[in-house]
Formats: sequence, structure tokens, C-alpha cells
Amino acid sequence: MCDAEQEQVRGSGLMKVAVIGSGASGLTAIKTCLDEGITPVCFEEHDNIGGVWNYVHTTKNSGSIYKSTVANSSKEMMGFSDFPVPKEFPNFMHHSKIQEYFNLYAERFQLRQHIRFFTRVVSCTTSSGFDNNGQWKVTQEDVKTGKKTIEIYDGVLVCVGRHAVPYFPLEDFKGMENFEGKYIHSRDYRDPTGYENLNVVVVGIGNSGVDIAVDLCRQSKQVYLSTRRGAWIFRRIDNHGLPSELQFARKFVTDVRKIIPRVLFQYIGKKVVANHFDHEKYGLLPDHPVFAQCCCINDDIADRMSTGSIQVSVIFEDGTEENIDAAIFATGYSVEYPFLKSILQVEENRCDLFKYVWPPHLKKHTLAIIGAIQPLGAVNPISEIQCRWTTKVFKGELGLPSEEEMKKDIRKIREALANNYVKSKRHETLVNYQPYMDEIADIISCKPKYLKYFITDPYLAFKVYFGPAVPSMYRLEGPGRWSEARKTIMTVDDRILFPLKKRMTKSIGSHTKFYLVLDIILFGIVAMIISYLWAT
Repeated sequence: MCDAEQEQVRGSGLMKVAVIGSGASGLTAIKTCLDEGITPVCFEEHDNIGGVWNYVHTTKNSGSIYKSTVANSSKEMMGFSDFPVPKEFPNFMHHSKIQEYFNLYAERFQLRQHIRFFTRVVSCTTSSGFDNNGQWKVTQEDVKTGKKTIEIYDGVLVCVGRHAVPYFPLEDFKGMENFEGKYIHSRDYRDPTGYENLNVVVVGIGNSGVDIAVDLCRQSKQVYLSTRRGAWIFRRIDNHGLPSELQFARKFVTDVRKIIPRVLFQYIGKKVVANHFDHEKYGLLPDHPVFAQCCCINDDIADRMSTGSIQVSVIFEDGTEENIDAAIFATGYSVEYPFLKSILQVEENRCDLFKYVWPPHLKKHTLAIIGAIQPLGAVNPISEIQCRWTTKVFKGELGLPSEEEMKKDIRKIREALANNYVKSKRHETLVNYQPYMDEIADIISCKPKYLKYFITDPYLAFKVYFGPAVPSMYRLEGPGRWSEARKTIMTVDDRILFPLKKRMTKSIGSHTKFYLVLDIILFGIVAMIISYLWAT
């Protein structure tokens, strides 16, 4: 559908869909519904959009970020496909910039008028005649007055994410019953205020745990980072100062991973992280290979450890005794859908969902879960492409496999995760950004035509195959084509450098020359392969 046609049908349809949550997933759900001529009604229990990125200094009923939170994904990878993050924004955005971007997105596509703030969804149940009409009975509650109302919807998009319910297993930590200090879950941490000159232990070495330890150590007397299995620490930027993820989230890298032994790819990853610091010397070396768990991303942990302000320990696990004044448990979150108890069963973050979206057992596929994944990459574009898929299914333009085929696919994915990753609740919904985006894009016919571009538009082919898989790639083809997609793809490098080059220099960096030569060589190799295949 062209841009002009999209404007004509926005919100003009008879189908009405409930969208639960107005975070990143909820916003793109509203926008996609409008694009498809579906009328969205979004329920948001707070007073603003943004979800977890809506920072509120008080901890009561607020998001899970802290004052210093900065995104681990770069702006080029976490923007929506037809609305790039402004070029003047930093490559790794502070939460205030992410919220500003969401506000711009909501304003551009007029999304707020479809949101009911201070409204909580209490339950979603199938209506009478569901097997024929697929409708849902949605019970909503005004959080100010407590008044409940019931409405009927033709579909439901659940956009609550996976960071709403803290996982706080105190019983798993020996010695906690005797601990007399202050302790909280990382969801309730905001800043170092109140922790000045205290000995603090941070339990858990995921992204939040390491970030909070670094944030605390400049004010606290001593910070201990307690970890059971250690972690591989990646930096946001590479040795040339550019976003590291741009080197991995590429179609070319995905194809290479299919043909080289996994152990070789693990070795390459280990060399990358070793360029930063020796994990064994710092007591962080895990037993598992580099890509056997979700990456932990932090730029400062080694520097802080080298000053002694952070020490790695296993407090509450091996009997280590320290004079601890406070503990912060960065132990992750539980995936729960309390308003869908009769529909979805979740155990240890495991829920039967086809492609992490569709409950396979329903007679009518009018319920979809959006953005409830743990991506190796950015979540926003994944939520967006899931919404583009689900709205097509809701409208009857696309179908789904049989229940048995969907369950078979679920089992296959779980087996692959079990074989390749350490056992963890966090890994139950793990997806690799680029392959997953291609897979869903193929279903809805918006997957880039890589081979075709090498013949018809070699410069574009070079960018989409060897370059970072930016979201706009999925607006080049099929439904939802965007006229600015090619231009956006071609100017990625300019937007990355724009916020950095406030002072102009004369010479081109050696790393730019190196990558240019390397890209030309790779392009030549692929061109020769295509020519050979074409001739034979």
C-alpha cells in the first residue's frame, strides 16, 4: 500500500481491536491498526506513553528504568521502520531521548487520541460465539475511580512486554533470612541517593545489575557484584567508536553463521570481547561459550573494577561474609498475563506461542502477543513487524498453519534454544534479530529481495546485504512500502556520524578506508558467485 493510500484508510475500518499497553509495542500496534483501516482502542494504566521508558522518579506503579539508563541498542537499529530516529539524536540514547522519540512518533501519526489513560485491563475472555466471530470480552477498570466496564472487541493485541513483574526469589539466596540491611529489586532502583558511603551488594550480572553497580560505585563506599555463573561483557561501541551491534546484525553475517562451525563463531566472539579486557583476570569468566547466553553490555565495568570500587563476589551463595548495608536484586522479570489466565499458561517464562506471537489452540486467531521476546538486538522493529503480521491475519488476508504444525514449530525452537544456550528463564523467549525479522517479513511479503537487488540496484544490494539490517529494509517491498526507505538505508552512515562530528576534521579516518576496501572485496566476491550461478 502506498503512502497516499495509507492516509486515506487510517481508522476508517469497522473492525475494532483492543491494544493493551502504550509502550513501544503498543504505539506501533496503534499505528499499524490505523494503517490497515482497523480502529484501535489502547488501554494504558498510567498517565503517559512509553511503557518502561516512561521514567518516573517515584517507584510506585512505574517503569523499570533508573535515572542514568541508556539504551543498549543504537538509534539506527531501535527506530521504527518508517520513522527513523532524528539524526541529531545520540547513537545510544538516554531514556529521556527515547521518550522524546516516542512523543514525536505519537504526534506524527496522531496516536494519543486512541489511548485511554488511567485505564487497566482486568480480564480478556472469549465472547459467546467466539468460535464463529473471534470476538473478545474486555473488562477494563478506571484506576482512579475503580469503576469497571465491559466492551466487545474483534481482536486483542497484548503489548505489555516482559518487564512488568519482578522476579524476586529471596528463598534461593542463603543467608538472606539473617540479613538486616535494606534490600530491593532492581525495578525499584532510581539513583545512588540513599546509598552514599554504604557497602552495597548487587545480585545478578545481567544488563541491569552491571549498570546499577557502575552507577552506585561513585557514591557508595564499596559495591560488590554477586554472580553465580559470570558473564561475557560486550561494549556498546567497537574499537573505532561505532556501534558494535551494527557489525553483527547483518544478512551477510547471518548467512556466514549458517556455514561455519558454531565453535568458530564462538571463537570470533571471544576474541571480540577479549579486546576489551581479560575476563578471567577480572573474575568474570563464565563456564559457557560467548554466545550461549544473552549478551551483557556495559562500557565501564572493567574500569570501575580496576579502581576497586566494584568487586566481583558470590555473596549469599558461598558463605562469603561482608559487612553489607544494602542489597539490590537484579534477578530479572517473570512473564505474566494475569488478565488472560483462562487463555494462556505461563511456566518459568515459557508460554506456548507460535513465533512468540500466536496461541496455537484458539479456534479464531484474534489474540496476539506483541514484543514479549528477549531479542539479540532491538525490540522495537520486531514488535512493529509482528504488528504488521497480526493485523493482516486479523483482517483475513493471511492465514496461519494448523494447530499441530504450530506446536511442532514451538517444540523445534525450544530444542534449538536448549542445545545452544544455557538454561535460563531469560532464554525462553530468545530471538536473533536479523533472522527473525527476515522470517516474519517473508510471511507478510516484505522481505528484501537480496538477489534481485544485486542485478537491478547493486548499490542498494550492497547496503542491505553487507550493511546493518536497519528496520527500513523491511519497507522496500510488499505491503506497507515506504517511499523513503531506500534513502534512509543509504544514509545510515551519515546519521551515525552526525551527532559525533560537531568539530569538522580534514582527513578521512583509517578505519573508514579499511571498511571501504573490505566492503568492495566482499561485494566483488558475491558478484562473482552470482555471475557463476547465473551462468550455470
